[in-house]
Amino acid sequence: MEFEGRDIISIKDFTRKEIDYILETAEAIEPIAKTGSDMLKGKILATLFFEPSTRTRLSFEAAMHKLGGSTIGFAEPEIASVRKGENLADTIRVVENYADVIALRHPREGAARLAAEFAKVPIINGGSGGEEHPTQALLDLYTIKKEKGLIDGLNIAMVGDLRFGRTVHSLAYALSLYEVKLYFVSPPLLKMRREVLEAIKGKVDVLETSNLDEVIPEIDVLYVTRIQKERFPDPAEYMKVKGSYRINMETLGKAKPDLIVLHPLPRVGEISPEIDRTSHAKYFQQVWNGIIIRMALLALILGSIK
Repeated sequence: MEFEGRDIISIKDFTRKEIDYILETAEAIEPIAKTGSDMLKGKILATLFFEPSTRTRLSFEAAMHKLGGSTIGFAEPEIASVRKGENLADTIRVVENYADVIALRHPREGAARLAAEFAKVPIINGGSGGEEHPTQALLDLYTIKKEKGLIDGLNIAMVGDLRFGRTVHSLAYALSLYEVKLYFVSPPLLKMRREVLEAIKGKVDVLETSNLDEVIPEIDVLYVTRIQKERFPDPAEYMKVKGSYRINMETLGKAKPDLIVLHPLPRVGEISPEIDRTSHAKYFQQVWNGIIIRMALLALILGSIK
């Protein structure tokens, strides 16, 4: 399977066989996450983050350092030449001279694919507007597989902002390659995007609802997202849906004992802190799994693992 030099722009660019191979590679590479390695010694990752990020940027950088590589980049475009008016294509063509791979986060949808058209080094999409977040989907799949032992046969609910939440778009595309049932739970204003529904139609069973309490007894995985205030063109519309869902102990009262709760983070009130102490909470484990998945991707893309 050929991954060396490959861009990671959309999860839709991958087959189930390829995704399974990435998950298997991550499992094999996990032991060296604690000990470190010189697998990518001499290699440089550039992290170009045109949007705020804590987990994704630090996760990429931690993954690269654990493999013996180094990192450069910025987390605030105001301090880069972007402030002077440099366009994305030129930024990419400059930075590729300094790095072997580029992780890019950008507020504009399609930015990662545009960057890949100009870059001579691999581009990894670290989040493109409200469009996609493929590496998050991979770490979500890895978490589900590790916690549940499999993915096929599960009932998985995605709750909250399904319209602007790029993580749920990528995850829905990825899960449509498996034998699962998907529950899309959201206010009518934040329903899953039509293009996502069209892409997965006929591949997987889907139930759309606004009532979480009705479906909670049936599900094995509850994937919670925050309402993304920053992506609303109209603040008044945001206020209509703010705080639509809050997962607390009462919510989980009718849940299966082995239900797992996931969240791409940050959370802003949609999961009560009391859930953190339960066996359901796996969202902080997702953070660790993000390092493992990104280690696997970097090793594959840079040719250290075939």
